[in-house]
Amino acid sequence: MLFFSCSKPSVMLLPCIFLACLVASSYANFYQDAQITWGDQRAKILNSGQLLTLSLDQASGAGFQSKNEYLFGRFDMQLKLVPGNSAGSVTTFYLSSQGPGHDEIDFEFLGNSSGNPYTVHTNVYAQGKGEKEQQFHLWFDPTTAFHTYSIVWNAQRIIFLVDNIPIRVFHNSEAIGIPFPKNQPMRVYASLWNADDWATQGGRVKADWTKAPFVASYRNFKISSCAVSAGSSCGSKSTDSANTEAWQTQELDGAGRNRLRWVQAKYMIYNYCSDVKRFSQGVPPECKRSRF
Repeated sequence: MLFFSCSKPSVMLLPCIFLACLVASSYANFYQDAQITWGDQRAKILNSGQLLTLSLDQASGAGFQSKNEYLFGRFDMQLKLVPGNSAGSVTTFYLSSQGPGHDEIDFEFLGNSSGNPYTVHTNVYAQGKGEKEQQFHLWFDPTTAFHTYSIVWNAQRIIFLVDNIPIRVFHNSEAIGIPFPKNQPMRVYASLWNADDWATQGGRVKADWTKAPFVASYRNFKISSCAVSAGSSCGSKSTDSANTEAWQTQELDGAGRNRLRWVQAKYMIYNYCSDVKRFSQGVPPECKRSRF
């Protein structure tokens, strides 16, 4: 479970919320820290709250969300994806706020026909605008064992990691007019759903419902962050230890940059910054900055 250590409110960008800093000293319990939001009996919490499975059939998928909202942090989830013929399915792990002009940080895993690799789709939305897609294949089979997928989100950058190997960095480029998600608290969401109109080879390969139900598994949900609750004021600096956790200023060191180069050279299959056909008037300005 998560242990909360409340202290003086931290200086953040929201004028009227209280940030209850917490230290994720162990993995979350799905009974205590998440709630199933859709899918009826297709979402199941097992092993005393340590495991959560989502299933997809022709009628519906399923999903869950964190009970708390968070403003910045590190979010880790272990997933074992749908095995075999997963064409048409999308398994997700992402952060999102709600309402118009929402912010979102996405991991989406696009299924494929047997023997073909999953596509890991990443995207960042700020103030309702996305179009920041990068896609990857993985260097392992994500269906045979659990692997850890992580989002580090601070005021300077967002880092996407797989088994603690960085695959993408999205920097705060507000100085050149690019919106960055930093004002809206977000919940953690996860889902398994049917998207066979577009998910696999552009929609050419459909889901084979004779193989249903398709099942994805989640465990070791870990959050190092500040939970947000409304109605309180904030403004004074905190001396709580959570304020000095690595995620608050995390960036890539030399080894991390080398790993990112390796992933992007060998496993990146799409980068919006390279899509000159899509951006015929010129790629977005943040693409001209360092990828590190």
